[in-house]
Amino acid sequence: MNHISYTKIVATLGPASSSKKVLLSLIDAGVDVFRLNFSHGTHESHQESCRIIREIEKEKNCSIGILADLQGPKLRVGCFANGHVILKAGQEFQLDLSEELGDEKRVSLLHPEIFSVLEDGSTILINDGRIRLRVLDGSKEHARTEVITGGKISNNKGVNVPDVSLPISALTAKDKYDLQAALKIGVDCIALSFVQRPEDIKELREIVGQETWIMAKLEKPGAIKHLEEIIDLSDAVMVARGDLGVELPPETVPILQKRIINACRAVGKPVVVATQMLETMIEEPTPTRAEASDVATAVFDGADAVMLSAETAVGAYPIEAVRMMDSIINHVEEDSLYFRLMDASRNNPESTPEDAITAAARQVAHTLDAAAIVTYTLSGSTTMRAARERPYRTILCLTPKKEVARRMCLVWGVESMVGPTIVDFMDIEVQAKQFAIEKGIVKNGEKLVITAGMPFGQAGSTNILRIVGLD
Repeated sequence: MNHISYTKIVATLGPASSSKKVLLSLIDAGVDVFRLNFSHGTHESHQESCRIIREIEKEKNCSIGILADLQGPKLRVGCFANGHVILKAGQEFQLDLSEELGDEKRVSLLHPEIFSVLEDGSTILINDGRIRLRVLDGSKEHARTEVITGGKISNNKGVNVPDVSLPISALTAKDKYDLQAALKIGVDCIALSFVQRPEDIKELREIVGQETWIMAKLEKPGAIKHLEEIIDLSDAVMVARGDLGVELPPETVPILQKRIINACRAVGKPVVVATQMLETMIEEPTPTRAEASDVATAVFDGADAVMLSAETAVGAYPIEAVRMMDSIINHVEEDSLYFRLMDASRNNPESTPEDAITAAARQVAHTLDAAAIVTYTLSGSTTMRAARERPYRTILCLTPKKEVARRMCLVWGVESMVGPTIVDFMDIEVQAKQFAIEKGIVKNGEKLVITAGMPFGQAGSTNILRIVGLD
């Protein structure tokens, strides 16, 4: 019997993982979804990666998800006459719209939208928060600040403004250009960076409709203020801890991680935990104990997926990083504490036939010690509802739609298969048995619990539960 991890792995592609040989090894090591980072690479390189993934998918007769991650608005200071300056705590320093090279007293910040909303006392962070400035006063063209935390600042370093909501769209001109390329190559999910408000998701939805999933990357304090509404408007969520840990105190990030995961689980939306999970493995063959604990915590929290970034994109040990992450996941999921925590954090089902059937399927599967729960779905809703229950069994997703099968690669505990359209329940039984045998999940004498909706072909109408045995 094959062990199939419940928690999924997302791996970022880059120079270290662009060949078909490495991609095959990454899939064999445990990758479920590949991330194309549009902050780097070219449209041609992303298209080629997508082509290879789809080729592998066909050869292995499996489903592989592809996530396109848009860069989002990047705020940066200008350049210095000497390439850098050293700022000291207590000194004054000005940011302005002048394009002149900077010095120890000032530097350009060619983003008038920032100056329009800054207030006296606002905080400005530069270079991932290493430099901290406090606004003393300003206008629509400049801000005079006091250096609270000094240090070295060099050309084009990033700027964060955590105290205010910036009047800018999460979709830049570059993002819109990249978005069209991503849709053209057929990605399964678009990750929107630096989401601040629900309107950001609505803007993207107007462009993509239901053509692809939308994943909201939560890395701004404003997004936390509108958490429930953003989750409701999105198809999936990413806890992007890098910028979140810059704009908010680091000690609050673990708490927010748990809060976001719980909010997503309550409504059955996939949630990914990302950033610096096994960062040491960019250069070293093993992670630190703290990093291993960090991955394990995300799994214990009930995240649908955990993500590797530079570890697989540019790291020296991309395959080893995936194997290590998969090993951590397996060790957590095999521990009895894991499902005790899943049980304790499970939400009560809603008063609908669909939720009642899904909750019953989980209970029946446990009572009968069934090998798996099988869902037949057109939209993915039946399968995602089953995953929200966090059963102690693999969830087999049968669907006639390739795009649905690929999206389910992000969802906790799901193995998906594309098959012919169902016309009667016997077809589901035949496909379910065949799929479970191929995956090594079921053996003779064991049972499968099947959920589906009638009439077939009507999305979101789960109303059948059936138990079938394997002779």
